[in-house]
Amino acid sequence: MPQLLPAAPGAAGTAAYLPALERRLERWLDKRRPMRADEGMEDERMDVEDLAARVLAGERRALARAITLAESARPDHRARAGRLLERLRGAGREALRIGLSGTPGVGKSSFIEAFGMMLVGQGLKVAVLAVDPSSARSGGSIMGDKTRMPRLSREAKAFIRPSPSQARLGGVARRSREAVAICEAAGFDVVLIETVGVGQSETTVAGLSDLFVLLLAPAGGDELQGIKRGIMEIADLILVNKADGELKAAAMRSCADHAGALRLLRPRPQDPEGFPKVLPVSALTGMGLEEAWEAMRHLAEWRRTGGFWAANRAQQARIWFTEELHNGLLARLEAPDVRARLEELGARVVRGEIAPPQAARQLLGELDDGPRQGDPALDEPPRTA
Repeated sequence: MPQLLPAAPGAAGTAAYLPALERRLERWLDKRRPMRADEGMEDERMDVEDLAARVLAGERRALARAITLAESARPDHRARAGRLLERLRGAGREALRIGLSGTPGVGKSSFIEAFGMMLVGQGLKVAVLAVDPSSARSGGSIMGDKTRMPRLSREAKAFIRPSPSQARLGGVARRSREAVAICEAAGFDVVLIETVGVGQSETTVAGLSDLFVLLLAPAGGDELQGIKRGIMEIADLILVNKADGELKAAAMRSCADHAGALRLLRPRPQDPEGFPKVLPVSALTGMGLEEAWEAMRHLAEWRRTGGFWAANRAQQARIWFTEELHNGLLARLEAPDVRARLEELGARVVRGEIAPPQAARQLLGELDDGPRQGDPALDEPPRTA
């Protein structure tokens, strides 16, 4: 039994004693009364509205809670996250989204901290969404990016959020788009999206950023290595890090090599003269950070003026819609009856009773009959105009 009675009053406090006791009893009984059928949904709507208002006000705790809600895979949380994003979308806020990729050990976290500290020093609010690789065996992630950015993590105008990749290919987490949108709504000026850092295949981040920056190490490859298609041809800016001390000469040679490689690529309509470009930087000394920021601002402004910025954002929204559609269709395969049918057809394939393509077509034909109970798409009530 919890402590219900306030401290025993003296003679002067007797008049206020009984009303205080009644209020405490009412609160205690209210928590234990049965909930009406429609009350939970009403409280949920109020919770989403309150969370959205706090995110728009820039509260850090609300921002972290909103991203956690968006990253959840529970159907009820997905429905609430959808309502939250719709509410935040009306704010119309935009940040400069910068995707950052590079091989492991190139110094991405060190660069982000030095670069972020420079931006914070200029009065800008910076959000860092760092994606950590997940174990293929256990599914866990170390999530140690904040420990590698001790100075930036203590800044009031900075927010660092590590997220697990959950074995998703492309270098970003499944809900990175939602996290970016929430950070924009919270009023951040720059959102840095750091990928897991595995090499040539990390191109997904370019589909959710305004600028894509590739970070390279000195002496990481010659000109032939630089002209490989994939991650090189989508980079807007290539920064050769660790251009200090004994590695400075090697960094300058790497800049020349990759600049020569970029001249062999076909020009892109969304680039002004001189882009993509290669610049040397040093996260240790801060050399080249101002020049890199100036190049990013120039490129972003040029794309805004030329209409490429809006077209890119519109295309990214279309890709987001398509990804959500694919994810929703895949989620239907997790329904209990569909899983049972999947196991049944899989067993028949193993026994050689049916060809794999025919089994797949048969299951797809059954799915075309309509969504089944337990489909997350059915959990959210239809919207009314």
